[in-house]
Amino acid sequence: MQTWTTMQEIQPLAAQMLRNSFKKDRISHAYLFQGSKGTGKKEMSLLFAKSIFCKQREGPEPCQNCRDCHRIDSGNHPDLHWIEPDGQSIKKEQILHLQKEFAYTGMESNRKVYIIVDADKMTVNASNRLLKFLEEPSQQTTAMLLTESGQTILDTIRSRCQLLAFQPLNPHNVEKKLIQEGVSASNARLLASLTNNLSEALDMNNDEWFAQVRKLVIQLVEVLQNKPNEGLLFINHQWMPHFKERVQLQRGLDVLMLWFQDVINLFLDREESIVFMTEKEKLNQASMRWSRQSAANCLSEILEAKRKINQNVHPNLVMEQLTLQLQR
Repeated sequence: MQTWTTMQEIQPLAAQMLRNSFKKDRISHAYLFQGSKGTGKKEMSLLFAKSIFCKQREGPEPCQNCRDCHRIDSGNHPDLHWIEPDGQSIKKEQILHLQKEFAYTGMESNRKVYIIVDADKMTVNASNRLLKFLEEPSQQTTAMLLTESGQTILDTIRSRCQLLAFQPLNPHNVEKKLIQEGVSASNARLLASLTNNLSEALDMNNDEWFAQVRKLVIQLVEVLQNKPNEGLLFINHQWMPHFKERVQLQRGLDVLMLWFQDVINLFLDREESIVFMTEKEKLNQASMRWSRQSAANCLSEILEAKRKINQNVHPNLVMEQLTLQLQR
């Protein structure tokens, strides 16, 4: 459940602007929330809708317990309308239906809110219908258009909206948010180091395939440390069967890079930057096998392997060469 305090931590500028609109009693008739996936656009739009409808809010903060707040949470508030792509696009008929709904008085008040998700996917006809809707705004109507690609939305629509830019989340905020969502501290640190997209991080956390990635990286390092002669055997029989696609192999190499970065962090006494917190003893052992310079060399070799994967060099060959380089 989002509050303005938590949203202020994730998107300080956008949250402050929306909070101010309540303090000044100047809610715009249309907003454009623009930012990459996982930056909190949907969560912010829901919280803003709650603040608009909640009759018991204190300042901009909705009570979260009243009938209006509960119905927004459950997705069945009669005066809050969602529009999402029907297939690959948002069609003219969806906007016409919205206009028809808004022609009637609100079910419980005169206030109405609509949220258009992936607004950049509106067809030309749908965009033109929405433009006419925006050109004749009602005092009691608020629109929120959510998009990852604001530049593809008609300029005439953009000019009628208050633009709010949602910034990529920094790793600390992603990590904190993941822990709030119930992700373990060790996984949250790893996921936040791999992506600043909250939705992607949560998907990865629930993916059994990704759970195995962490284990395989640690097993590979242990083989290289303790049984270097079995390195190629491990790659062909354990590693490659799990990383069947190039994009999967890239993800595995990303995690392997984090391991060697941790070895360097250990040498530099940067405890707060260590990702593999629960494998501290194994990192200590790794620091006896790889010096700070050799760990840096390993990072360079992994980057080179990633480049070769992008250039369509055979994955098995890339990994076999990398394994031999890491053993040096």
